[in-house]
Amino acid sequence: MYSCFVLGVLNSTSAQEEVKEVEYRPFRIGAHLKNMHTWHGSVVHPGAVLASHIEYNSENTKFTFGFWGGASFSTVDVVNSDTEENVPAYYKEVSIYSKYRFSDSFFVEAVSHNNYTGVEERGDDLHYWGYDKTQGYNFVDLSLGYHPIPNALLYFATIINGGSGDYELQDNGRLKNSWTHYFEVSGKVWKNKTSSLSLFAGGAWSFLTNKTFYTTNSGNIINVGATFTRSLAFGSYALPIEVMAMWNPEKELTVLQLDIMIL
Repeated sequence: MYSCFVLGVLNSTSAQEEVKEVEYRPFRIGAHLKNMHTWHGSVVHPGAVLASHIEYNSENTKFTFGFWGGASFSTVDVVNSDTEENVPAYYKEVSIYSKYRFSDSFFVEAVSHNNYTGVEERGDDLHYWGYDKTQGYNFVDLSLGYHPIPNALLYFATIINGGSGDYELQDNGRLKNSWTHYFEVSGKVWKNKTSSLSLFAGGAWSFLTNKTFYTTNSGNIINVGATFTRSLAFGSYALPIEVMAMWNPEKELTVLQLDIMIL
């Protein structure tokens, strides 16, 4: 009888632990410390950045909605339109993203990139919800992602509505949307218990204009590289660290980005 009681207690405890393991947590937060911030083959900010996010996830894990923000420790120079002098400005961004996963293999995502670095410093009025083509700090990406195998991703994104300079000036003075497309192939090629290595290659093009948001012509390869990820253990705490080597052949740009997930 005692052994049955002990067995029942153990089974009950085990069941409670299993329930705790699958406890639904709708909100998540995270923070990254980076030596620079890059995006699709371009350096958004060349200095150290603290980035954070807060997001909501549905219980079935299919839907995600969140905010991503970044702020820099160093400044870049922007030109003030009134004085025509260079003035320092800190990198500032608060972007909104939403993702829906139709399956483990396929998802659709929308991101409103709201980078308002130097807007007020250069003499413009800050409109967080402004998507004017010529202001140069807000644009929307609509993207699709497909995993042909678990460790590989085909990613396709299109900038919609010509925001943030995604246009070409026509001879008649009108601004023609480029509707820039970006396509990237990435995949994990090696891993062990604590580390992994991934390779990626991406390009951008427009069917409508002779320039894109990312390139000076109608299309080019702009983002080639490798990402090495390692998890460092400090007692019971694991600290993921990522180093990305990126090369943009059009801009002849090569950088190493360090990304430490501190939360």
